[in-house]
Amino acid sequence: MMSMRPVLEIFAPDGFALWPTSSHAPHLELTLSGRLTPAEVGTAVWRLAACNDVEPDPEQAEERGPRPADPLGAFLHGLLTEPHPYAPGGLVLSDSATGAVFEPGCCNGLEDWREWRDVTDGSGTAWFGHDPDARAECIGRVVRLTQDAGDREDGEDRDDTVIELPVDELRRLLAGVEGDLLDFLALAASWAGQQVPEHAETVTAALARALDLEPPA
Repeated sequence: MMSMRPVLEIFAPDGFALWPTSSHAPHLELTLSGRLTPAEVGTAVWRLAACNDVEPDPEQAEERGPRPADPLGAFLHGLLTEPHPYAPGGLVLSDSATGAVFEPGCCNGLEDWREWRDVTDGSGTAWFGHDPDARAECIGRVVRLTQDAGDREDGEDRDDTVIELPVDELRRLLAGVEGDLLDFLALAASWAGQQVPEHAETVTAALARALDLEPPA
């Protein structure tokens, strides 16, 4: 049986105290859905805010405004003002029958999850990061996922994992992923209303941008 889940690459938020978070070891994946605990939602929001907490280039700095002086506003500033937030992670597809797993490569982001639809309804191919060079391509009515499609050099180990599934099955899985992301966003909106009420609306809108979704009504 095939399954697909949206994951966020997370680290341990050591020393972070602006809101409650859960404990995680570095380089783990947090599956986003409506079933997360409040502390897990806090970890996801922390990660998204932290990885977008960068100084804008001079051309954007004036438009995005100065960084607030208060610790909460300062920490959230990058996420709230970034037009296209980065969400490290991607979609993980697993085949329980064989144990094979297709994971995004380095520098892939959940903000680009809709690129999977290029495979089913667009160009027929898509790349999902590098090291490994994860690739998906449509061949007739079958989608082939290759975990590492990069050029092999002498003596270099590559992950030869290949998963094949029908195009319609991938469409079904992507619909499930969208449902999970929408459920997470609704949960995060409720979390924001409790944990950062003065920023709840803007945090929810920023999370929607990071996940390429419409904000909840």
